[in-house]
Amino acid sequence: MHENSQQILIRALRNPSVFPHAADRWQLIETHISWVVLCGPYAYKIKKALDLGFLDFTTLVKRRFYCEEELRLNSRLAPDLYLAVVPVTGTAAQPQLGGPGAAVEYAVKMRRFSQCGLLSDMARHDRLKDTHIDQIVTQVAKFHLEIPCASAEAPYGTPDHVHAPVLENYVQILEHTDDPRHVQWINDLKVWTDRQHRRCYRQFERRKQQGFVRECHGDMHLGNIAMVDDAPVIFDGIEFNPDLYWIDVMSEVAFLFMDLEGHDKRDYAFRFLNGYLELSGDYSGLQVLPYYLAYRATVRAKIASIRLIQDSGRDTSQSLEELERHLKLAISYTQPQRRVLLITHGLSGSGKSTLLAPISEHMGAIRIRSDRERQRLFGKGERDGVAAGIGSGVYSSDATLQTYATLENLAQGILESGYPVIVDATFLTRSQREPFKLLARRLEVPLRILFFHADAAELKRRVEARRRNGRDISEADLTVLEHQLQVYSGLEADEQNDTIAIDTQSTCDSRKILALITNSLMQPPEYPAGRVRG
Repeated sequence: MHENSQQILIRALRNPSVFPHAADRWQLIETHISWVVLCGPYAYKIKKALDLGFLDFTTLVKRRFYCEEELRLNSRLAPDLYLAVVPVTGTAAQPQLGGPGAAVEYAVKMRRFSQCGLLSDMARHDRLKDTHIDQIVTQVAKFHLEIPCASAEAPYGTPDHVHAPVLENYVQILEHTDDPRHVQWINDLKVWTDRQHRRCYRQFERRKQQGFVRECHGDMHLGNIAMVDDAPVIFDGIEFNPDLYWIDVMSEVAFLFMDLEGHDKRDYAFRFLNGYLELSGDYSGLQVLPYYLAYRATVRAKIASIRLIQDSGRDTSQSLEELERHLKLAISYTQPQRRVLLITHGLSGSGKSTLLAPISEHMGAIRIRSDRERQRLFGKGERDGVAAGIGSGVYSSDATLQTYATLENLAQGILESGYPVIVDATFLTRSQREPFKLLARRLEVPLRILFFHADAAELKRRVEARRRNGRDISEADLTVLEHQLQVYSGLEADEQNDTIAIDTQSTCDSRKILALITNSLMQPPEYPAGRVRG
């Protein structure tokens, strides 16, 4: 069936008698590569008979194969959404879904959901919440852990294989636009990505060797995630080209991060990124993240450029706006950020972790947590319901030294990747803080100490409330806090000028703290320390 016959078929599918079930609420969604017919409780996706270079649906045999691949791959993340591959029989003008006789077309049958549940729609109408992001973080991190890795013999994930679709994007965009501004932007992006590819060449090799190239979703953006039964469901992964889904997991992370930023949700983009990194521990992926961010933005620009041609003769203003918006977003990822090293200081219960999450989101920083890294190194301190004693087990002096050394190595890697970093730990001794001061000096980045404090009674109340709640990663209990209060000596005099003191018993929100950090970074270090009280 060629493209004209397919269009006849799509018109014929408006007839309710075509379907073996109630076909009310009929609706058609068209993308650059498919039609999705919504009717009754189901949706039917039919692939267009196209050859776009990166996909080939030109024959019925190929379309059937890719329908079956779509069902297989998407059943991993959305098993209740993807139901079957259904033959379309009869003729283009008089089709029957699942009827007798030879198939003239194939469709992927899916469970229908409300289009208002798409996260892209929710983002546009400010219905997207931080709880949605947290649910997605858990799903994506678990998915990436479970899917198979590319074999050493497979071409996927090799440096040259990674770069090929990036260069192909530029060629394909320029096939669809000759606007001088677009041409200049593409040329600038190509120069940067070629340079970045050379810089990251060894990292690409190492990431494949370390198992980060996996059989991913491949198209993970807000338009392919929907809230179904109060949970986000990730659907419509790529099936038509294994080069585009056997990829580095950080390329997948980059797509959703980029799309959140593209929807003016930068704080949620960093909430997603920080949550994913904390669960996966893949902080080394930040070295290649800017490359993948620019690539993913140009993927969306390419899709918009294809729609420009497909919409010829109709209003193309939306496609043109999307093309330019994503090219500009891609260019923004080529610009360096201002790096800063922030370390915390404060007793258990002082409010560090509670306030640091929104601070890192608003300032676009990567946060690393001592509690998480200690557990990654040594496991939980509690054994058989009994907490490890102070100075023993996972809290021994050697374990603490290793934990802080890990935090230092991670902070260095994050800064060298071009991102500001916040290190969330108690940092109660000068010996713990000093290596980070030396690191900041060595990398020529400013350092600030965020000193979170409250009175002893309030600290005890918070620690006990946290213990009863049972959901916080911190295992510090009242015994730990009592010990800290006994041995705590505070910051030393020569550290005060780099310190921002934050009284967490006063009304104090993350935006006020962020403003104080910004103001402090504009001043030379000899200025007096800032304070936040309310």
